[in-house]
Amino acid sequence: MTMRAWSFLSASLLAGLMLFALAASSQVPFAQWGDLLAPPAELTLDKIILAYSLFPRAAVALVAGAALGLSGALLQQLLRNPLADPSTLGISAGAQLAIVAATLYVPEIVDGHRTLVALAGAAGAAAIVFALGWRRAFEPVTMVVSGLLVGVTAAALSAAMTLARGEYLMSLVTWNGGSLSQQDWSVFQSLGLELVLLGLLAGLLIRPLLVLRLGDTSARSLGVNLGGIRFAIAAIATALAGFVASAVGLVSFVGLAAPAFVRACGARRPAAIVALSPLAGALFLWLCDGIVQTLARASSENFPTGAVTALVGGPLLLWLLPRVRSMEVPHEGRENVHRGNLKTAFAAFLVLVPVLVAIAFFVGPSGHGWKFLSWAETLDLAPLRWPRLLASAAAGGLLAVTGAILQRMTGNAMASPEVVGVSGGAGLGFAAALTFAPDGGTVVVFTGAGLGALIAMLAVLVFASRRHLPPEKLLLAGVAVGSFSSAVLSALLAIGDQRSWQILSWLGGSASTATPATAIFLGIFSLLVLAAALLLSRWLTILPFGPSIALSLGLSVRLSRVLLLLLSGAATGAASLLVGPLSFVGLVAPHIVLRAGLVTAPQHLAGSFLLGSILMALADFGARTATFPYELPLGLFAALVGAPYLIWLLGRHR
Repeated sequence: MTMRAWSFLSASLLAGLMLFALAASSQVPFAQWGDLLAPPAELTLDKIILAYSLFPRAAVALVAGAALGLSGALLQQLLRNPLADPSTLGISAGAQLAIVAATLYVPEIVDGHRTLVALAGAAGAAAIVFALGWRRAFEPVTMVVSGLLVGVTAAALSAAMTLARGEYLMSLVTWNGGSLSQQDWSVFQSLGLELVLLGLLAGLLIRPLLVLRLGDTSARSLGVNLGGIRFAIAAIATALAGFVASAVGLVSFVGLAAPAFVRACGARRPAAIVALSPLAGALFLWLCDGIVQTLARASSENFPTGAVTALVGGPLLLWLLPRVRSMEVPHEGRENVHRGNLKTAFAAFLVLVPVLVAIAFFVGPSGHGWKFLSWAETLDLAPLRWPRLLASAAAGGLLAVTGAILQRMTGNAMASPEVVGVSGGAGLGFAAALTFAPDGGTVVVFTGAGLGALIAMLAVLVFASRRHLPPEKLLLAGVAVGSFSSAVLSALLAIGDQRSWQILSWLGGSASTATPATAIFLGIFSLLVLAAALLLSRWLTILPFGPSIALSLGLSVRLSRVLLLLLSGAATGAASLLVGPLSFVGLVAPHIVLRAGLVTAPQHLAGSFLLGSILMALADFGARTATFPYELPLGLFAALVGAPYLIWLLGRHR
C-alpha cells in the first residue's frame, strides 16, 4: 500500500482514539484510570461503567468491524463483485429475522443457542441468494439485487413481528439497529475467539481463492475442488456475519466499505485486500461508534451504531455501481408474450370483483372455523369492512399502475415502486412530515410522502442518466436509495418516541386505519391517476424505443419523464401511507397482465390497475383472517406473495 493509504489508516486510528478518549475521560479522569485494575467491589459506579461498558464496547466495535470487513472481502473475492457483502447479499438480515422470530415465539431456544439461531438465519438467506446466482453464473448485479430484496423482505418481516409484540418494541428496535452497548467482556471474548478461528481458516484458503480467479478450467487443471472451495469460503463469510448479528445485531455495509476503502488506498492484490480489510473494517466501525457516542452526549439521543453505518451504504453503492459488470435483466420479450383477447382478459378480471366483494363481506372466521355471515351480521360489520376494502383496492391499483408506468418509462421489466427506491423515498417523506409537522394531519403526511417518492425517483434517474448506466443498473441505483432510506428510518426508530410506533406501523402497512373519508379519497384519487395514465399512454408506447425515436416523433423526453414522475410519485406516496414500503404488487401485477396478453400501453395500464386492486383487496382479506383474532400487516401479507414471484422471476433463466 502507498504512503497515502497508511496516512488514511493512521488518521482513522487517531480519530477513533480521540473520540474514545473524549468519552472515557468524561466518565473518569485519566489520572484515575490506574484504579480500574482493582476488584469491582472497590470501584465507583463511574469506574465500573468505564471498565465494564466503555472499554468492552470499543473492543467489540473493533472485533465486529474486523469480522464484517473480512466477510465482505471474502465474498467480493469469491464472486468477483465489488458490491458483495453480508448486507447487500441479505445474509445479515436473514440472521436478524431468525433471532427476532425466535425471541418472540420460541424464546427458550434463544437462551444459550442464540448464535446457532443467527447462523441458521444467515445460512438460509445465503442459500436463497446463492441459488439464484448459480443459475446466472453468480452475475454481480443479479446477486446484489437478489440479496438486497431478500434483505428488504426479511427486514419487513422483522418489523412486522416486532410491531405485533409491543412489549419487545424498544429492545428489538435497538438490537435491530446494531447496538454495541456492553455490560462485561463476554461478548468480546466469544466474538474475538470466533474471529481468530475463522480468520485462520480463511488464511488457509487464500491460495485456492487466488487460483479461482484464473477461471474454472484453469483451476480444475491445477487440481482445485471448485465446489468445495467455494462452499468453504461462502460458509466462512456467512458464519462471520452470523456471529456478529448474534452478538450486536444488524450492522450494515461495513463489509462493503472496508474492502472499497482498501482498494481506494491502492491495494490491488487479492491477498492484500483480504488481509487489510479486517483492519479497515475495525477502524471504520470503531470510528462510527465514537461518532454515535459523541452525538449521544450532545443530543441525549442514543442511536444504534448499525443505523449510522448504514447511512454510508447507499452513497457507497452508487459510487461503486459504474464499476460492476452488467447483466441482461429478465424481461418479457415479444417472443414470449402473445397478444390476448382483450374482452376475455378484462372479463376475467371483472368477474373476480363481485366474488371478492362477496367474500370480503359475507365470509369470515369465527372462534371455531369459517362461517357465512347472516344479512344482519353483514350489515353490522359493513361500516368497518367497506372502508378498508375500498382503501386497499385503491392502494393496490395505484401501486400497480405506477409499476406499469415505471417499467415502460425505464425500459426495465423489473422496475416497480418498491425496487426503484420510490417507496423508500415515500418513507423518508413520511418521516419528515411526522418530524417537522407532527400535528399536520393526513394532508401534510400525504404531501410529504409524495414529495419523498418524487425526489427519490428523480435522484435515481439523474444519477443513471449522468453515468450513462444501462437500464438494468437502474435497479441497483434504486435499491441503493431504498437502503439509504431504510437506514434513516432505523435511526429514527431508535429514538423511541411516538414516531417509532407510527413508522413501524407504516413499515408493515395496515388497512385498519382506513376511515370512510380516507377510503373515498383514495378511491377517487386512484381513478384520477388511472385516467391521467391512460391519457399519457401514447408517451408510454414511445419511450421504451429510446430518446432518438421519441424525439423524431415529436415527443419531449424530458417533459414526458417529469410529468410521468410526478404522477408516479403522487400515486406511490398516497398508496404507501396505507400499504407501507413493501408489497411487490407494483411488480407482480404488471407482469401477470403482460403475460395475459394485454401488451399495448392502455391495456397494460388498465389491466394492471384492475389486477393490483384485486390482489391488494385479497391481501387485506388474508391479513385480517389468516391469524384471527390477530391481524397481520397488509403490506407484509401482500409481500408474502410478491417476494416468491420476484425470486422466480430472477431465477427462471440461466
